[in-house]
Formats: sequence, structure tokens, C-alpha cells
Amino acid sequence: MGRLKMQPGIKAIEEEPEENEDTISERDKAALGCMINSEIGAVLAVMRRNVRWGGRYMSGDDQLEHILIQSLKRLRKQIFSWQHAWHTMNPAVYLQPFLDVIQSDETGAVITGVALSSLYKILTLDVLDLNTVNVEDALHLVVDAVTSCRFEVTDPASEEVVLMKILQVLLACMKSKASVMLSNQHVCTIFNTCFRVVHQAGTKGELLQRMSRHTMHELVRCIFSHLPDVAKQEVGGFGVRQPENGNGGSEVDSVSFSAQFASNATSMDENLVVQGNGKDTVSYDLNLMAEPYGVPCMVQIFHFLCQLLNSVEHMAIGPRANTIDFDEDVPLFALGLINSAIEFGGTAIRFHPRLLSLVQDDLFRNLMQFGLSPSPLILSMTCSIVLNLYQHLRTELKLQLEAFFSCVILRLAQSRYGASYQQQEVAMEALVDFCRLKSFMVEMYANLDCDITCSNIFEDLASLLSKSAFPVNCPLSATHILALDGLIAVVKGMAERISNAPASSELAPVNLEEYTPFWMVKCDNYSDPDHWVPYVRRRKYIKKRLMIGADHFNRDPKKGLEFLQGTHLLPGKLDPQSVACFFRYTAGLDKNLVGDFLGNHDDFCVQVLHEFAGTFDFQDMNLDTALRLFLETFRLPGESQKIQRVLEAFSERYYEQSPQILANKDAALLLSYSIIMLNTDQHNVQVKKKMTEEDFIRNNRHINGGNDLPREFLSELYDSICKNEIRTIPDQSVAFSEMNPSRWIDLMHKSKKSAPFIVSDSKSHLDRDMFALMSGPTIAAISVVFDHAEREDVFQTCIDGFLAVAKISACHHLEDVLDDLVVSLCKFTTLLNPSSAEEPVLAFGDDAKARMATITVFTIANRYGDFIRAGWRNILECILKLHKLGLLPARVASDAADDSELLSEPGHGKPLTNSLSNAHLQAVSTPRRSSGLMGRFSQLLSLDAEEPHLQPTEHQLAAHQRTLQTIQKCHIDSIFTESKFLQADSLIHLARAIVWAGRPQKGNSSPEDEDTAVFCLELLIAVTLNNRDRIVILWQGVYEHISNIVHTTVMPGALVEKAVFGLLRICQRLLPYKENLADDLLRSLQLVLKLDARVADAYCEQITQEVSRLVKANASHIRSQMGWRTITSLLSNTARDPEASEVGFDALLFIMSEGINLMPANFTVCVDAARQFAESRVAHADRSIRALDLMSGSISCLTQWAQEAREAVGEAEAAKTYQDIGDMWLRLVQGLRKVCLDQREDVRNHALLSLEMCLTGVEQVNIQHGLWLQCFDMVIFTVLDDLLEISQGHSQKDFRNMEGTLVLALKLLSKVFLHLLPRLSQVTTFCKLWLGVLSRMEKYLKVKIRGKKNEKLQELVPELLKNTLIVMKNKGVLVQRSALGGDSLWELTWLHVNNISPSIQSEVFPDQDSEQKQELSDENGADAQETTG
Repeated sequence: MGRLKMQPGIKAIEEEPEENEDTISERDKAALGCMINSEIGAVLAVMRRNVRWGGRYMSGDDQLEHILIQSLKRLRKQIFSWQHAWHTMNPAVYLQPFLDVIQSDETGAVITGVALSSLYKILTLDVLDLNTVNVEDALHLVVDAVTSCRFEVTDPASEEVVLMKILQVLLACMKSKASVMLSNQHVCTIFNTCFRVVHQAGTKGELLQRMSRHTMHELVRCIFSHLPDVAKQEVGGFGVRQPENGNGGSEVDSVSFSAQFASNATSMDENLVVQGNGKDTVSYDLNLMAEPYGVPCMVQIFHFLCQLLNSVEHMAIGPRANTIDFDEDVPLFALGLINSAIEFGGTAIRFHPRLLSLVQDDLFRNLMQFGLSPSPLILSMTCSIVLNLYQHLRTELKLQLEAFFSCVILRLAQSRYGASYQQQEVAMEALVDFCRLKSFMVEMYANLDCDITCSNIFEDLASLLSKSAFPVNCPLSATHILALDGLIAVVKGMAERISNAPASSELAPVNLEEYTPFWMVKCDNYSDPDHWVPYVRRRKYIKKRLMIGADHFNRDPKKGLEFLQGTHLLPGKLDPQSVACFFRYTAGLDKNLVGDFLGNHDDFCVQVLHEFAGTFDFQDMNLDTALRLFLETFRLPGESQKIQRVLEAFSERYYEQSPQILANKDAALLLSYSIIMLNTDQHNVQVKKKMTEEDFIRNNRHINGGNDLPREFLSELYDSICKNEIRTIPDQSVAFSEMNPSRWIDLMHKSKKSAPFIVSDSKSHLDRDMFALMSGPTIAAISVVFDHAEREDVFQTCIDGFLAVAKISACHHLEDVLDDLVVSLCKFTTLLNPSSAEEPVLAFGDDAKARMATITVFTIANRYGDFIRAGWRNILECILKLHKLGLLPARVASDAADDSELLSEPGHGKPLTNSLSNAHLQAVSTPRRSSGLMGRFSQLLSLDAEEPHLQPTEHQLAAHQRTLQTIQKCHIDSIFTESKFLQADSLIHLARAIVWAGRPQKGNSSPEDEDTAVFCLELLIAVTLNNRDRIVILWQGVYEHISNIVHTTVMPGALVEKAVFGLLRICQRLLPYKENLADDLLRSLQLVLKLDARVADAYCEQITQEVSRLVKANASHIRSQMGWRTITSLLSNTARDPEASEVGFDALLFIMSEGINLMPANFTVCVDAARQFAESRVAHADRSIRALDLMSGSISCLTQWAQEAREAVGEAEAAKTYQDIGDMWLRLVQGLRKVCLDQREDVRNHALLSLEMCLTGVEQVNIQHGLWLQCFDMVIFTVLDDLLEISQGHSQKDFRNMEGTLVLALKLLSKVFLHLLPRLSQVTTFCKLWLGVLSRMEKYLKVKIRGKKNEKLQELVPELLKNTLIVMKNKGVLVQRSALGGDSLWELTWLHVNNISPSIQSEVFPDQDSEQKQELSDENGADAQETTG
């Protein structure tokens, strides 16, 4: 086309450098002159070709040429002689000759077309701009000339060319830099003219049709793109005049847009003229229309487009019908223009009330209608317009958007009401487009779901998407994928909001502490999240409770109201207003029950009825419309009295708000009754004779305060009722009702009072509440699609959805949701399914879905493990399956062992076998499975010459490679190595899952079961060691699991081995860090003592090595007596084990040597352990002697502790410490006493020497007298008695050289007695003690070994006795303190001494012996005298 060919040249001119911003250079001026000259020549040339213009023209004025040619030639003379710049010249001078040609009736189509082309060229040269003189008048001239173009039609083709050029010129005017100077009226004229061309093009060629429509779109874009630049203004005298009481008309101040359109379209089909019908006509002021174009012309155009949509239903299709007349084409064209207007007008529309009003009412009402069109094209365009409206004007369209989604999208997308598949698909596509807007669902939830007067659009849309994604008894289709895309778009939006601004803290649950009128809850600031977030959450809570209350009410009205009182939604004492608002604003109520309540004659019910009527807004509403809205909310009772009460309340409210025609409320009541009767008459099939209009008018005479109502008013009511029944039995269903005129009027009323639209920001304020509502269906829908899908792009879409769900669940602490997701995903890994494939590894490598699911499961476990609870079990099952297949990295299981080995000393004992490295399970199709990830792969690559059929194919290699890559991406080891960062609850559940998965199987368990249990135990130990700082929360479960293994195992095996040594290693690692748990850790080692004898024997040496390491590394951290008792018990058990005893004794030696690690807490148990090693005969006697030395050497510790106690607290306060030390000393000597009975001579004798050392080396220890007496009774006397018994009762083979032992024992007795004599002589029981010493000496003197007395003892006893008596004499202990018979110690001593050796007394007490003889002789003499006498 002409413009397209010239456009490059124009650009070249524009791109030339300018010498001056405001002037055109001389060279450019000449060039423009040449261009215009050429256009003049072109027009003249075409005109000369015509006979009419080719000859000379004669007239009365003697003119030789026609005036049109003369004007063109005159211009040609002037253009090169102009001295001034082009912008300083009046454009009319060089435009008028062309305009004259265009307007002339005499010119043909060809000439007119050339003139239009010339005009178009001049306009596109940008000669006309805002600096040009009289540019406004020039543009007006151009528009007037082109829109009134006249020409002779010679052939259809030339006519189409002219029409196309008209479109080009008019569009060029609008695109000109000076177009802002066009008036509102001229812009409307341009639009009108172009629309006429569109209409006329219907009977023309395809090219003209397409170009005319394209021009209309370009015009709308040019016009409405100017709207953001228009100053914010209120258009005075510019609006719709509302009818009075629904029966008024509007007066038009001047020619309406549609009338102007009609006057210019003389050749058009009159049926296309959209005439004003009163309330839909826009009026405007002529002065306003003459101003530079802006809002007025845009309002006219937009109103015309809305009227064009209205006219579709009434358009007649005559014989000249064309493509634009068809039902689909007209609305599509109008909707496309409206869409362009909204796209370019954008948010600026909201600043202009009239434009906004057209969008809110006229446009949206039509969109609701065309949204249900059977044409997918119309539906698609309608949805696109609503999407643009939402993007730009949603704050002004709250209730309109709710209506569109309820009555259009939700009705069509779920195949209700007979929607076709194409309609469903288009509706779903539109919904998904909305869902891709990040703020859409949030704002629907905040503004509609959280509003008690609105429906739950978010919940309904989310439910629709979830259900639509389910393929029910059918293969996966594009609709299912589309719904899934929408669902995932919503979830991703939530996830992105978390990334943008994570929620700082969890929102507190809403709770109503006291009654406040729920319908009056307000927000102080709808733009501040700190205010509106609590506000909408509170409203949503109220809405939920009202729904629950409605359910109770439907079952029992009284209990329902009581429930609402208990939840503080109704006051404790019911008032009419609160009950009325409950009926009015609560969805789901049984309308029969509400009607019965409102119609009741009870005073309270009557008050509720009037309050209920007061909640309606009937302002400027037709009576029948108001009555329809009123009766939609409940079922009108059947009793006449109840009907009267209901209609009285309605009439009173209606007259209060719309009194224009009605004289009083009685007139409203009578007319309402009459309408109900007419409705029954017209729509009841049992009524045969229907009421006529005249009957209806006659029935309502003189009811308006004695006067008649206007006939037109009553006729309108009659027609309305006849055409549209008032349903006195309303539909109980609350879902997706159809929009009708009365409901739309009510919606427009409500929109004026609705709460402001809340605009969401990029933060996740409400996402937790929203996600809690949709999470279950969402996970189910994604899972079903994932299950049915076969393409990898669908797989990836589902995976993205799963990850987004996981992120939201974790960030909002929805642990149950995350668990459900993990459970669902684990099913798709195929790892939990019984393997039916011959080679499961190959099958896994070939299954892209399973591999993607596996990676996702472990990605979630690594990223969001803090919030997994029960899901850990499923994850563990997957890990176990991978372990059985030999696909796990070795690091997963060996982590704990490796770390602990680094802390242990090398070279002690045998290394423990790794259960993983030895767990080569036999598979059905593979000979022997290597453990570890690379081992599994290398096994595949190894080719056995004896079995050539096992050589892998390329496909197998690729499958294995994919499997290995998948496992590497899973980072399974991180779950356990990073478990130290898990939250406590998650860590506990992870440990429980491991315990559950690795629990010992009842009955006969297979090797595979045992390998699984071992692996789980390794994992448990790894987790335990990685969480040493939180061992307290894990320890009980770990201990119980290991205890269960120990108690149920009777034979050595890998599981019990791992349990025992894992327990020991835990203690080794944790003792230095957890002093408060040391006792529990050490107590757990008692499990080792409870091992079955066969198990204990099998691992005795290794256990001892580990205990030794534990002691050497942590001796300073073991402080309790119980802990040391456990340790020494473990060491003691090795005393009789040939292999383990040396290691055990080495550990004991570490503890007791030089007393470094001895302390009161472990003294007794260490001594007892040393005694057992001393008694042990599995090693050389030297070790027993070393053990005895450890025992005797420990006496120095007792001395040291006593000294420290004395210095620290003083003698008096140290009594308790002394008592404890005395008890330890007693246990020490008792232990030595037992060793003194050993069969081995050197051990036995060394034990006696050690005992002697311990008895005589405690001077610094304040041993109480009573303790010494116990020592004599329990130790010294006992050992002497036992040795004596052994010497007489056992053979020489068992106890060699008992004589020497008896000698040592007797010497010990004498030495200890004399050593303690100063102290013991003061006790009251000294005599008893002394007699015990004497009796033992006497027994030893008389003892017979192998049937004869021992010579050494025969010599030793008298000697020791004599020495003892001498010391006792010297110490003043053994003296005669009274006459004969009065001193028991003296007498008893000599009684026993004489039995041993009668001569000792004379040797020790020679003086007392002579005196005794003298006294004896004197007594004998006295006796003789008495006899003689």
C-alpha cells in the first residue's frame, strides 16, 4: 500500500541531521516543494485523462479551466516562491486544493484516490507539528474533507481503493505529531467514518475488510494511548442520567455519538445504528466536544463499543447481510477494540469516573453475557479483556471479578451446564493465565475468600485446578496438563514470595475473645500489611465459624444460634440486628428455615425481619428487581399471614429508599402483593386462564394514595414478571449461580459499599493459610499427573511443583504436608516396589520417572529435612533398597566408623570388619554384588572369560551410567553427615525411622535382613556421633535399640558385633563432651556384660581393646562409682580369657599404677578388678604378683586422701572422709585376704606380704578402733583359719609348701598385733582379741601337716609368743593388776600360754614367778595346819 512504500523514504528524511530544531533548511524546503509539486502533477495528470477535465472549460465568466485545476496550478506557481519556513505557513494553503478535489462530487474514484494518496504523503512527511501555524484548523479541514468525501463510483475495485485511502489518511491524522490538536468531535468523526468503512467493507473484497479492521484497531490504540497523558479531570455535564424509579428517560443536550454516526452513514444498514434507549445514552456538551481531544471522545467511543455489544442480540440479518453481521464476528470485532482500548488506557482509566463507570457496569455486564457464548473465540477474547482489566483496574472491580469467576470460569471449566470441550479448554487456559500472575490468587483470597459477603473464589479455583488435573478413567490430555500448569503456577508464586521475603515469624492463630459485630469488622489501613493481614485473617476465621454455625443451624436452629453465641459471633443475649446479619451474610443456610424464622409472629422474629430488610440497598431500583433480590435470600413462607409480615417489612424498606413514584409504603405493599399474585398466575401451570396486562393494570387502580400508578410503569412490571419469573422457592445451591439483571443491579449497588480492594505485595503474608487449604489436593493432583505422564517435560513440570510444595511446607512449618509429599514421591522411585525385573539396576536406569523422583526425594530430604517427620521412614526404605542393590556410596555407612577411627590409637587389637564391605549379597541375575557405588559399576565392566554371555551391551552400560549419575546427584550421605544441623524434632524422627527400619526380625531372619539391620545400625551410629552436642535427645532410642539387639542375640554375628562396638565407640567419642551424660553412657556398657556367653567369648579381645582405649582416652572424664564399676567389670571379665586378659590388665595397670587415675569413686572396684587378675591363672604368676603390687600400692592413695582431707577441712570435719577411707581400706585388705588362699605358692605368699604392708602401712590414715577389730575378725583371723584349714584339708599337689605360708601368716599376725597394740589395748574387747591371737598360735603350734607337726612352727610359735608377751609387758598391757583371781586378762593369758609353752611365763616374768611359788607354798602350809588341827 501507498504508505508502506513511502515509509523508508520518510524515515530517511527524518534521520537527516537538522540544522535547526525549529526550522527546515533551505535545501529541505526546496525538497518539500518538489514533493508537493510532484503530487500536484500526479493529480493533474489523472484529471486530464478524463474527457470532462481534458478540454477547455467555457462559461459565462470566460474561465478556460475548471476551478479545481486552477487551484492546483495556482499552488504549483507558489510553492517555489515562498520565502518563509514551512512551519510558518498556513497548511491550508497547500492542502486546500487537494481537499477540494476530495470533496468534489464531480471527481471520479480514480482522481479522488490519487488526491487522497497525495494528502497521505504530505501528512506522513511530518510537515505538520505543534509549531506549525494554524495546524489545528488545518487538521480539522482535513478531517472534515475526508469524512465527507464524495466521488462517482465507476467500478467496485476503484471504490475499494478510495475507501482504503480514506482509512490511511484518517489514521495518518491520528498518528500525526499535531494530532493532539484534534477536537473530541473530530476524533469521534474519524472513528465513526472508519467504522462505516468497516461496515461497507462487508460487501467488498477481503483486503478492504482486513485493512478496515486493522485501521480501527490502530485508531483505538492511538486514541487510548493518549489517556495516560490526559490530566486527571472530572468531566462536567458528562454522564448518564439515571431513570427515576426505573421508568425515566434522558434528554440529549446535542447530537449523540450514535446519531452522528447515523447521519453520516446514509448508505449503511440502519439496523447497525445503535440508538440511545434512555438510560444507556451518553450526553455531552458541545463546547467540551470542541476542545482538544481527551476523555470525552474516549468515553463516547468506549460507550459506543459497549453499545455495539448490546446490539448484537437485536441485530437483524437482511439480504445484504455480510460477515460483520454474524453473531460471532460482531462481538469479536467489538471485543477486540475494547481490549485494545484497555491495553493502552491502562491504569489511567481509574482516574476518569465516566470511563471507569462504563468498565464497571456496561462492559462487565456484557462480558458476563459473552463469557457464556458457545463460541471459543468470543470466550477467549472475553477472558483476555478480563485479564487486562485485572492487571490494570482490579482495585475498582472487586465484585465484578468475583461474578466473572463464579458465573463464567467456574461454570464452564468444570463442564457444568453442558459446556463444550472447547469452552472448557478456553476457560481453563484463561484461568491458568490468571494463575501465572503472582498476585492473583493471594488477592482473590484476601479480598473474596476472607470477605463474609463474597464466595470463596480462591478455594473454588484451587479445587477446580486440582480436580481438572485428575485423569479419571481416561488418558492424560492437554486439559489435564493445562490445569496442572495453573496449579503449579500458584504454588511457584508462593515459593517465590518466600524467596523474596521470608516470613519473619509464624502468624498467631486467630481467636475471638469477646463479641464484636462480625459484619462491622474494619481495617484501619488497607495498604499496610501490618493492618490488613490480621484483618483478613480475622475475617476468614469469622467466615469459617459462620459456615460451621450455618451447618448447626440447618440441623437445629436453636443450637446453631447457641453455637455462634459460644464462639462470640453472636452476643450472649441475642439482639435482632445480629441475627438478621447472620441470616443475610452467611452462605449455606437452609432458606426454608430462614423463611420460617422471618415469617414467625414472635416479637423477636418480627424485629429480626425488619432488621433483615434493612440490610438491603434498594436505592434507585425497580420494584420487581428489589423484590427478586429480597426473595432470593430465603423461601417465602406459604401462610398468608407470614407472607404479609414479610412483604410489609420489604415494602417499608423499599419506600424508604425509592419513594419517587409510590405515594406511601402501603402502595409499595399492595403493589408487591399484586406482583406476587401476577407471578403465581403467569408461571403456575395449574392456572389455565392467565391474567392479561389490562387485568393487572385494572387490579392496581387507586392504590397509590388513592391515585393510579403510571400505566407505563405497570406495563413494564407486567412484562418483566411475564418474561422472568420471580422464584419464591430459591435454589439452595450456593455454587456458581447464573447472573441475571436483578443480581447485576444488586452487585453494582454492593460495589459502591464494598471494602477497598487489597493489593498484595511480594511477601508471603497469607500463603500459609492458603497453602493449608490447597496442599492436599495439590499434592494428589501433581502425583496423579506424574504417574500418568510419559513425556519428560511433563515429568519436569511435576518435579518443579513437588519442590515448590516442599519449599512452602518447610518455610511455613507444615510438617504433615511435607510428610505426605515425601510419601507420595517415594512411591514413584520404584524403590519401594517389589522388584520383578531380572536386573533392577538396569530397570531403574531406564526409568526416567523413577530417577527424577529419586533425586527429588533426596533433594527434599537434604534441603528441608528440618521439617520431615514421619516421612523419614519412607526415605529410609528407599535408602535400604539402594543399599541392597549395592548403589550407595561407601561414605554413607562408614562415616561414623571412619571418624572414630581417626581418634583411636593404631595398632591395638584387630581392626573391625566393615559390614558394608563384606555384605556381598547374592542376586538372582548377578553372580556377586560388590558394595559401593563404583564397585557396582566396576562389576558390570569386568568381563569374565568363562561367562561371555555376561558382557554388557551398550544399552546396559548407558543405563548403569544413568543410575550412577542419579545416585551421585542425590547426595544421600549428606543426610547423615549434615544431620547435626537438623532441628531436634526432625532428628528424633530420623533416628526413630532408622531404628524402625533396622529392627531385628522375628523368627528366622535371612542374611539380607541381617545386612539391612547392620546397615541401619551403622546409620544410627553415624547420626549419633554427628550429633554429640544433642545426644540427650537421641540417647534413649539408641540405647533401647542396641539393648534389643543384645538381648535377642544368642550367637555371634555382624549385627551384634556392630551393636557392641558401636556402643563402645559412641562412649569413646562422647565421654569428653558430655559429662552430664557420662553415667548414662557408661551404664549402657552394662549391656556388654549381658551378652550371651557365646557372643561374649567371640568378641572378648576386641571388646577389651575398645574398653582399654576408652579408659586411656577418657579416664579423667569418668567420675562416678557406677561408671567405674561398669568399666572394671568389663576388664574383670577378661581376667580369665587367655587372649583378652593381657589387654584388660594393661588397662587396669593404666588406671592403678602410681595412683594417677585412682579416686574414691573407683578405688574399691579397681581393687576388686586387680584381685580378680591376681587370682587369674590364665597368665604367668608374675602378672598376679603385679596385680597384688597394684593392690598394695594403692594404700598410698588412701594415705594421700586422708592427708588432703585433714588439710582441707580439719581433723574434726574429716571424720566422714576417714570413715570412707577406712571402708575402702577394709575392702582392700579383704581382697588381699582372698588372694592369700591362692594355690600358687609365690602368689599366696606375696599376697600375705602385701596384706602385711597394707595393715602396717596406714599410720597416716586414721583407722577407727572398731574397724581394726573388724579387720582382725574378717581378715587376719579368717586368713589364718582358712590357711590352717587348707593345710590340713588339701593335698600337697594343690597347695605346695603350705608350711612357709603358715609361717608368713603367723608372723603377719604377730607383727600386726604388736604394731597396733598401743591402740587396741585401750578397747574394751582387747581381751577377746588377745585371746583370739593366743588361740591361733596354739592351733598353729599343734597343726599337723601330712600327719606330723611342723618343726618351723614348733620353733616359731613360742618365739613369737614370747616376743609378744615381752612387748605387752613393756607397754604395760600385760601386768597383774589385782590379787589372784581378780584379773581376767592376766589369768586367761597364762592359761593359754601355759598350753603353748609353760616356761614362757618364767622367762618373761621371773619376779612374778618366784612370788607365785612363795604364795603357793604358804598356802600349802596353811592348808596342812588346818588339816592337822
